[in-house]
Amino acid sequence: MILEVNNVTKRFGGLVAVDDVTFNVKEGEIFGIIGPNGAGKTTLFNVITGFYKPDRGKVLFQGNEITGKKPNEIAKMGLLRTWQIVRPFLGMKVIDNVLVPIYVKKGIVRGITESEAIERANEILEFVGLAHRRDFLAEALPQGERKRLEIARALASEPKLLMLDEPAGGLTPTEMDEVMDVVRRLRESGMTIVVIEHNMRVIMGICERVIVLNFGRKIAEGTPEEIGRNEEVIKAYLGERFHVGG
Repeated sequence: MILEVNNVTKRFGGLVAVDDVTFNVKEGEIFGIIGPNGAGKTTLFNVITGFYKPDRGKVLFQGNEITGKKPNEIAKMGLLRTWQIVRPFLGMKVIDNVLVPIYVKKGIVRGITESEAIERANEILEFVGLAHRRDFLAEALPQGERKRLEIARALASEPKLLMLDEPAGGLTPTEMDEVMDVVRRLRESGMTIVVIEHNMRVIMGICERVIVLNFGRKIAEGTPEEIGRNEEVIKAYLGERFHVGG
């Protein structure tokens, strides 16, 4: 298992935001975390990536405990996240947005040349379908392309596990399909991905296994098809009309 979350609990005063949650992520899979607003999904992401320290429980990455480590320490180990609210450097060119994390990862002092860095940035932009936008300012990109730029910036840091926070949030159906295509190709390249997503179509389309949170607790785990037929999940989150494929 590349990621192990064991009995994690996080409280804010009297509110239990994450309540004794346990799950494992296999290397090379796309793993989904879904649930209604306020279910604890983003709080759980923040615990895993070091932005919050859990009140109880442990998080292991590649067999090493990372509970309580700082976000930059966890990122250096190869566990990276994107954000629900996309955060590119809006006043910089698209390619420069990708070059910054390349230099941070490789380090100018290690001797990476400018031409090598640019070549790598161009490869990443080609992968996410933004090569034609390389010289545009990031602020000129529509939301769907900004989402893909955020993924590109994460890839520039060479993650071993990529955590995507609502990659399809706020997108048109066409933009959503473009992002899903990038995620599928990442999976085909061997990358492990954990996705928070409200949109069940996205979860059904890309994830191999899913957990469902409700009021901070894990109420179900299984394939998307199993989750779609789970009566407790339907009652808590999906609604009476939901059915697999609908």
